[in-house]
Amino acid sequence: MAGEPQDDCLFCKIVAGHIPATVVRETETTVAFRDINPQAPTHVLVIPKAHYRDAAALAAGAPEVAADVLRETRAVAEDEKLDSFRIVFNTGAGAGQTVWHTHAHVIGGRGLNWPPG
Repeated sequence: MAGEPQDDCLFCKIVAGHIPATVVRETETTVAFRDINPQAPTHVLVIPKAHYRDAAALAAGAPEVAADVLRETRAVAEDEKLDSFRIVFNTGAGAGQTVWHTHAHVIGGRGLNWPPG
C-alpha cells in the first residue's frame, strides 16, 4: 500500500534506522543522506519517509510530501553551499531507477553539462 513502509525496501530500512546512512537533514516528512556511490562532489538523496514507488506515485498520492521533498532539495543545496546543482528523479527502470522508493538526487560541486554522461 502506498505510504506504508515496505519490509524489502532499502530506503524504508534507512528511515527506520535499521540501515545506517550519513544523514545531512531530516524533517517530519523527509530524510536527506549522502549517496553511497556519489556521481559528483556533492550527491545527496532526499526521500519521503513514507513509501511511494516513484516520483509519479508520490505526486499523485501525496502532493504535499512531494513539495516537502523538493523544498528539502533546496535546503540541502544551501547547506552544501551549491550555487548550481541538479535535481534528478529517476522514474522507472528505463530511466535508471534502481531503488523503488521515491528519491531526488541533489548533485553538484562540479560542472554539470547536458546531456549528462
